[in-house]
Amino acid sequence: MCGITGILGNGDTSIVTSMVSRLSHRGPDGFGNFESDAGNGSICFGQSRLAIVDLNGSWQPIKSDHGCVLIQNGEIYNHNSIKKSISNYPWQTSGDGESILALHRMHAYNNKKLLSIPEGQQIGELFRTKNLNCADKHKSWVSKLDGVWGFAIWDPSSRELILCRDPMGVKPLFRTLLPNGTLLFGSEIKSFYGHPDFVAKPDINALAVRLAYEYPLDYTTLFSGVTSVAQGTIETWSLDLEGRAVLTGVCRYNTDKIAPGSHWDPKSGAKLLLDGLYSSVEDRMMSDAPIGIVLSGGLDSSLLAVLAQDAANSSGHPVPECWTVAGDEENPDMVAAIDLASHNELNHHTMIINQEKFWKTLPNFVWSGEDLDVSVLFWQPLFEKMSEKVKVGICGQGADELHAGYSRYRDLSQHAKSIDQRLSLVDDILIDENSIGLGQPWVNDDFSAKKNFSSLRKTLQFELDRGQLSNFQLRLGDRHSMAFGLETRVPFLSQKHRDDSHKIPFEWKINGVNEKMALRAAAKLTNLPEKIINRPKVPAGTFTTPKILGGLISELEPHALEWAEDYGRLSPILRTQPDMAIGIRLFHALHFTDYSNGLRKGDVMDLVDDVSDWNDFC
Repeated sequence: MCGITGILGNGDTSIVTSMVSRLSHRGPDGFGNFESDAGNGSICFGQSRLAIVDLNGSWQPIKSDHGCVLIQNGEIYNHNSIKKSISNYPWQTSGDGESILALHRMHAYNNKKLLSIPEGQQIGELFRTKNLNCADKHKSWVSKLDGVWGFAIWDPSSRELILCRDPMGVKPLFRTLLPNGTLLFGSEIKSFYGHPDFVAKPDINALAVRLAYEYPLDYTTLFSGVTSVAQGTIETWSLDLEGRAVLTGVCRYNTDKIAPGSHWDPKSGAKLLLDGLYSSVEDRMMSDAPIGIVLSGGLDSSLLAVLAQDAANSSGHPVPECWTVAGDEENPDMVAAIDLASHNELNHHTMIINQEKFWKTLPNFVWSGEDLDVSVLFWQPLFEKMSEKVKVGICGQGADELHAGYSRYRDLSQHAKSIDQRLSLVDDILIDENSIGLGQPWVNDDFSAKKNFSSLRKTLQFELDRGQLSNFQLRLGDRHSMAFGLETRVPFLSQKHRDDSHKIPFEWKINGVNEKMALRAAAKLTNLPEKIINRPKVPAGTFTTPKILGGLISELEPHALEWAEDYGRLSPILRTQPDMAIGIRLFHALHFTDYSNGLRKGDVMDLVDDVSDWNDFC
């Protein structure tokens, strides 16, 4: 686990060192870099390491015997089985990342030089080759990996850069092209701040859609010209004769499809669901560093806590300790978590977040999250506290998306109506057709919530594919844990559990009264208390710290209504969302105002009063 970043074309070790220094929070255990001639330019890699597996080895970048170089963020849970299947590879480490290089050598490497890449054709913000897709050849070997990752491989024999992201997008990977054709990539957008030619600007269309849907859509970010490598996707890059980075191929190696069956047996189905989830927890306890559990007191995290306890007892490893935060001691989440920990004799740490801590945390929260969030601020105090004792946190993210756990699924028409009303407040959301498709920031320009949320199946598929999970939930977990050098792992998103969940009929997911019925049936096969199994879903953030959050918004709302007027086309939608007006003001202050030297210090009000002119960007 770590932070990775790099440059293709016009690379410079001192610049990539500056870029990776912006990711030191992701990997405080060490730094590494690599630079090489790339034919018509150069390639540079940088990595900041969080040591979790093979603590004293597995330093990156890793170079293989076939000359290829890897930097990786994430974990490969089946690396031991991959090692057993490849007997002739000269392993240098005991870690998991090297298994990626071994598979690459076995299935995709050859010593034939690639012909010079012709001048790329500009499509949207990219240069792309015509009638060439070098990514396809990597599809089969990447599909053998089981884990979470964002990785880059440089193959000097073919002058090819491979960028790849895990099937669900648990781990982030971003890229941008500078005006001179230089490609920058990294685990967080703030790594680009270390390059002297990168200028952070807002993407107004992406912001408008994010404000309507409450998460960025597709592979957009809130930064103009910065795109996510899509989840479940491989990209290949090279340099053309002019030394510009050219996208030579892009392909999906994984797409999840929700395909509910017509029947589900609560007896055999619950056992199958639980067994698969237990295996997922076992795999995600792969660590040479201490592990903890994020315990909210709800069904999902409580189920993971008891399964982790069982897995630890079965293997003879220490039982992971648990952490819970809330706004006060009477908070129902806190009470439920304490009851669960007591019932199962789990070592439990609790923390009450006070108003002062909330305010002081706010700038770092927006800086780390690279988004507009304010309502889920509790994440950072939680992860900060956990990081004092552990390096890995097991978290329940993904369960609500797979098992229809959100109350909005009970009234999709009203949910869609709210989104479409917000969209109608923003004029001229026009997406260039060249910015749509594989390798581009947009899947399509059909933003009609009424159409996309016309059924539960379509809604769950839309949210799975287009950002609710990858751009909101998983981004929160990754950014705010890694802000303190803590890795979060999400067992609900294992391939096995996803496959099992996608087949469950909708009547076992949600009805007019209950949600996640199949998962609750599986939980009944454990020693979870009945009141935890039957506990209804409550919204994180607003429910975790309601008084503190309400006080923050109440105090800042008069200012927020004034700030809303500064944001041009976004002003009408911001007037209806004071929390987002607060969020965009902080985002503006931290990411578009004197951002290159890192997190700006100071009081919240001082920061939001001292911002650059938004009109300069727009």
